[in-house]
Amino acid sequence: MRPRHETEYWFLEMILNSAQFTAMLAVAVAVCAAFTDVKARRIPNRLTYPAMLAGLVLQMALHGWKGLLLSASGGLLFGGVLMLFHLVRAMGAGDVKLATALGCMAGLAGSPQLMFATAVAGGALAMVFIVASGRIAETLRNTLWVVAFHAQHGLRTHPTVNLDNPGTVRMPYGLAFAAGTLYWAVSTQLWR
Repeated sequence: MRPRHETEYWFLEMILNSAQFTAMLAVAVAVCAAFTDVKARRIPNRLTYPAMLAGLVLQMALHGWKGLLLSASGGLLFGGVLMLFHLVRAMGAGDVKLATALGCMAGLAGSPQLMFATAVAGGALAMVFIVASGRIAETLRNTLWVVAFHAQHGLRTHPTVNLDNPGTVRMPYGLAFAAGTLYWAVSTQLWR
């Protein structure tokens, strides 16, 4: 039998050395973000900033300075890709900060899989929203219009198809983050 102080450290070491703990934390953050995004159409800073810090600290605790660097790189990768959508007003800043936080938790190795799972979930969710709104033809036309606009003008905000237009249908992308993060966690982290 281990002395009491060794048992406490063993339990703490077991939690901190587990990538599963980080994956579960990422799922919890994404699910919380989904609830607030659906309810208030916002992902609050009081959720995203502590989640970024938690991802950095956990990866550093697990892997040292290299873990911190890989965590920051994962956050920059996932957040940076979504920042491009924010620059053209196709995605909110809360979504970008959530992506950065989840990227910090997943690290550089996990971020590509997490991004792909979130993109697939976002595409499926978009299809549901398009069909539910009855705007299939309008959405197809707008999509082609936006692609042509960005091909000609680069990363400029489209004059009518953007978040600032009150007539556009807005999808709470936090739902896609939750579904993508859950899939990533189960498929790559929890079933190792």
